[in-house]
Amino acid sequence: MSRWLLGPVAAVTEAWSEVRVHRTRVVLSLVGVFLAVFAMTTITAAGNMGRQMMVESTERSSGRAATLQVSASPAGPPTAQSAATAVEALRAAADRHEVAWWGFVSQGSGQVTVRFPTGAQLVSFSSVDPSYDTMHRALTEQGRFLTASDGEAFSPRLVVNRAFADSMGGFDERTPSTVVLGGDRPVTATVVGVMEVPYSDPSMPAAYVLNSAAQAWGLVDPAMTGPPTLELWVPDADAEALVAALQTEVQASLPGYYVGAYRSDAGDALGTVDAVLAYGVRGVGVFALVLGGIGVLNVGLVTVRQRIREIGVRRSFGATGGRVFFAVLLESVAATFVAGVLAVGLSVLLVSNFPLEAVLPTGTTLEDVPPFPVSAALEGLLAATAVGALAGIVPATMAVRAKVIDAIRY
Repeated sequence: MSRWLLGPVAAVTEAWSEVRVHRTRVVLSLVGVFLAVFAMTTITAAGNMGRQMMVESTERSSGRAATLQVSASPAGPPTAQSAATAVEALRAAADRHEVAWWGFVSQGSGQVTVRFPTGAQLVSFSSVDPSYDTMHRALTEQGRFLTASDGEAFSPRLVVNRAFADSMGGFDERTPSTVVLGGDRPVTATVVGVMEVPYSDPSMPAAYVLNSAAQAWGLVDPAMTGPPTLELWVPDADAEALVAALQTEVQASLPGYYVGAYRSDAGDALGTVDAVLAYGVRGVGVFALVLGGIGVLNVGLVTVRQRIREIGVRRSFGATGGRVFFAVLLESVAATFVAGVLAVGLSVLLVSNFPLEAVLPTGTTLEDVPPFPVSAALEGLLAATAVGALAGIVPATMAVRAKVIDAIRY
C-alpha cells in the first residue's frame, strides 16, 4: 500500500474500532441522526410521488408541459364557412412549425340530445382528435379512449363520464353499449369507455367524440359552436417563442378574427409547489439533524473524558496532535456515516415496496411512479457525515488540548 494511503486507512480503521468498542453508547446517540436522515430522504421521495400525482392530474385537464392553445373567433356571428377557414389556418400553423403532437378540441361546446331509458336529455359533448389521449394522459375508469380508427367506424364512438354511463343503465366492457343520439335524424352511438370529463359537473352526463365523427354524423354544428381550439404539445424551452410566433402568424392569416395564443398547462405553478415542498422538507430535516448532532456531541465529550488517560499515553509515545484530532473526529464521522447509510437503505426499501394502491384515495392513480431520488440519498449521506464532522470537532479539540502529564495522572 502506498505511504500516502497508509495514514488515512489506519485512521479510519482505528476510528471504526473505537466505535465498535463503545457501540452501545454510540448507537443510542445516533438514533436522532438515523431518524432525521430517514425522515428527510423518505419525505423527499414521497414528495416526488405527490408531485407526480399532481402533475398527472393537471395534465389530464390542461395538458402536458408545455401545452399551447390557439383560438380564432370571427368578429361576426359564427358560420360553417368561418369555422372551416379558421381550422385551415390553424392546421397550417401547426404544420409550418412541424409540431409532432397537436389536435383540435372543443371542450364542452356542443350539446346533443341523448335518448336515455329514462327519457331524452341534452348532454354536453366535447369533440377532440385522437392525439388528445396522449397529450392529456387520458385515463379511463373502464374501457378505452378514442382512437383514429374510431373515426372510420359505421357509428359514432363515445367515451362518457360516470353519470352518462349510469343514465344508460351501466357500462360493461364485454358487451357493446349503445345509445341513440339526435332528434330528427337519430344515430346509434357505441360507448367504448368511461372516464372523468374535465370542466364538467360530475353529476351531469357528458361525453367525448372524435372531431371527424362529430362532423360526419352532424353531432356538432360549427355555426353554433364556432371554430375548435388548436392544442399543441411542444418542448418547454420553445413554449414562449412559439406562443408569440403563433399569435402573430395566425392573426396575419385570419384578418377579422380574434386570435388568442397562450400556454394552458400548469407550468410555473408546479415550480412554486416544488420550491415550497423542497424548502419545507429541508427545514424539517435540518432541525432533526441538529438535534441528532447534539446527541452525538454529548456522547463524544463523555467518551473523550473517559479516554483522557489513553490519549495522554498515546501522546507520550509520539502521537502528534493532528493524529489524535483526526482519530477522535473520524470516530464521530464514521458513526454518523454508517447511520446515514442504514437510514437511506431503509428509506429505499420502504419507498420501493410501499403499496400505493392501498393508501391512495378512490379514483386517484399514479401512472408513472418516479424512481427513488438519488439526490435525496446523497443529501442524506452528506448531511449525516457533516453532522458527524461538526459534532466531532469539539471533542477532538478537547483531546488535543489535554496536557500529556495531566492526562497520564488523570
